Amino acid sequence: MDNMEKFDHLLAKSEKNGKVTLVQHLKDVATIAERVAANMGLNATLAYGGGLLHDIGKTSPLFQATLKSGYKRPPNFIFRHEIASLFFLSLIEDVHQPAIIDMIVAHHKSVKKDAGEKGLLDLDGNYAEGECFKKHAEQFKEWVPEALELLSALGMPVKPIAIEQAYSNYQKAVAHCEAKKYGYNQWKGVLMAADHLASAMESGVQKIVAKLFIQPDLKFYNRIHELYPLSQISVEDNRIHTIVTAPTGAGKTDFLIRRCKGRVFYTLPFQASINAMYDRIRNDLKDTDAAIYLLHAASALKMEGKTFEEKILQRHIGASIKVLTPHQMASLVFGTKGYEVLIVDVANCDIILDEIHTYSDTIQAIVLKIVEVLCSLGCRVHIGTATMPTVLYNRLLEILGGKEKVYEVQLPDNVLHTFNRHIVHKAESFETMQPVIEDAISNNKKILIVCNRVSKAQDLYKALEEDYPFVKKMLIHSRFKRGRRSELEHLLKNEYNESKEACIVVSTQVVEVSLDISFDIMITECAPIDALIQRFGRVHRKRTLQTIGTYKPVYVLQPTSDENEAKPYSLPVLQKSYEVLPGGEVLQENKLQQMIDEVYPAVSYTFGNIDLNTVFSNGKWRLKELWHYPKSALLEALDIDAVTCIEECDVEKYESSVCSEQAKLEIPVSYKSVAFKKLDTLKTGSRPFIVPSKAYDDDCGLDATLIKAELYDVAFRML
Repeated sequence: MDNMEKFDHLLAKSEKNGKVTLVQHLKDVATIAERVAANMGLNATLAYGGGLLHDIGKTSPLFQATLKSGYKRPPNFIFRHEIASLFFLSLIEDVHQPAIIDMIVAHHKSVKKDAGEKGLLDLDGNYAEGECFKKHAEQFKEWVPEALELLSALGMPVKPIAIEQAYSNYQKAVAHCEAKKYGYNQWKGVLMAADHLASAMESGVQKIVAKLFIQPDLKFYNRIHELYPLSQISVEDNRIHTIVTAPTGAGKTDFLIRRCKGRVFYTLPFQASINAMYDRIRNDLKDTDAAIYLLHAASALKMEGKTFEEKILQRHIGASIKVLTPHQMASLVFGTKGYEVLIVDVANCDIILDEIHTYSDTIQAIVLKIVEVLCSLGCRVHIGTATMPTVLYNRLLEILGGKEKVYEVQLPDNVLHTFNRHIVHKAESFETMQPVIEDAISNNKKILIVCNRVSKAQDLYKALEEDYPFVKKMLIHSRFKRGRRSELEHLLKNEYNESKEACIVVSTQVVEVSLDISFDIMITECAPIDALIQRFGRVHRKRTLQTIGTYKPVYVLQPTSDENEAKPYSLPVLQKSYEVLPGGEVLQENKLQQMIDEVYPAVSYTFGNIDLNTVFSNGKWRLKELWHYPKSALLEALDIDAVTCIEECDVEKYESSVCSEQAKLEIPVSYKSVAFKKLDTLKTGSRPFIVPSKAYDDDCGLDATLIKAELYDVAFRML
């Protein structure tokens, strides 16, 4: 490939993003696409050709002009480079042209019903016949010869293309897209995955390609220990899927991983949970070649100190093991942009779904739908739980194909009895707990207090600060700056968890799942029975031969009688959960299922119906190939941390910082909590809402009652 410098004037991205030449970008995308396609069992040579052609339309001077500094787009200007790239379709054998069209035509826009109506079929239908082609073929004779020369230099066989042939290629692509049936398109996923990864790289694509799709060596987890009964149960079973029901500390994580045969996606419900699991697996497999990555909004913080390549890969395809929440897989259900990339990544992999019961009704319905899609993609699904209503268990069993396809594992009663470790006490109110707290403090006990809502946790923490000023204490919930939240998680695990002196931790549900902490005493607001059992698992968690047969106290506060005060939970569920708990007695592990099913009887358990919002139903796709939706209204409506905000005093620092530093300043919030408060927003980073500094405190986090535009500090306003 001599004289490639002659093409250096052709750019792939705008000048403000650095000089990324078109030649380099096409090579990089082709190289990655080749590797991705090979992993999928697709034609790798064809994928390489698609990578070379996908952006060749950027050779047009119409496009190159848009990349120059100071460029101002003329009124009604339209030029989609992927449409111009279709002009070169005849360079490919007829039999392979459909796959090439699939790779090129929709790697940025849905071909139909694009949000800006800029997809191929949108534009072709909006203009008079032939007009869309004419707009993209402007100055055709000037740039197509150079494009062909560039492709030839990259090793692709070329031949002259007259404008008539280009129009024929364009028409063939339109007809191909119009004839598409319902389903997903692997070739689109391959090209998008390669394009995203190549675009994120500065150099060294060959180095990063070598790290893609490495099957992890999981032999580390073949360890056997008498304290962990699941370690003594064989995973050798020909059934595809797995459901394991066992108490906290029985070795579920090891067992689920031992059932995996390929690359692994490990899902958990909370950020703290996945942070802890990522740290654990990374440490377990530190002596292997496995590429282990974390995927959530704050994962950049966990990648500090890592190489540039590792930071890039954690957001992209091909990890040996990826730890994430189901929200990162929701595009499979809603067909939002990039869902084909996720399909390319997860197809035929092992998916671990841990503590699936913890989600709200709607999110649980989404997770069940995700399981349906995963099964259709040939994935092996492994589910672990300590507490699951029988009706939910049976629904999962049905989705996974029944007992013929699911390896079911449960522990016998005599083993469950060794996991009895809590004495449950019922309490009328938190005020009655003062003697218990004072006694625990005087005996240097570690106290964990769990509230159902952030606001209640904040109020309680402030009251404890006044009552016990000399006792070490902390508050942890989801409404802290991510940098501060990371510090708090570290303190919780390494300082408070290991403390030999009295300490108090006030928390919300963020501590419920897979967080390896072990406190001496718990006081908790009443929650659904399955959530309570998870919370209890943070007390007397460490299992040794000496601790078996010993017990520690958990105190459950009587639930409110006010439906609004009960939120985010159902008041009847709280009341029934409180009713089934023993009072002043040992909580028997072999009775938990009976208690759970009393709270959630089959006759009253309902599954959220989200079929109207999903693109997969009854085993079939309801979205045409090469189409996608710009967003999901249902996901936006849910009370999940879908957006971010920053303090007004952090605006200048945020705007001048790199991504990982921006993440430290961000506070995750639900869209509903900030969307209608008339707050300012930024145009950079994650486009955060700006909240008054009066609303945030490093000890207490974000105070929702103070998120008001009228509380902005004039000192931070632009004059």
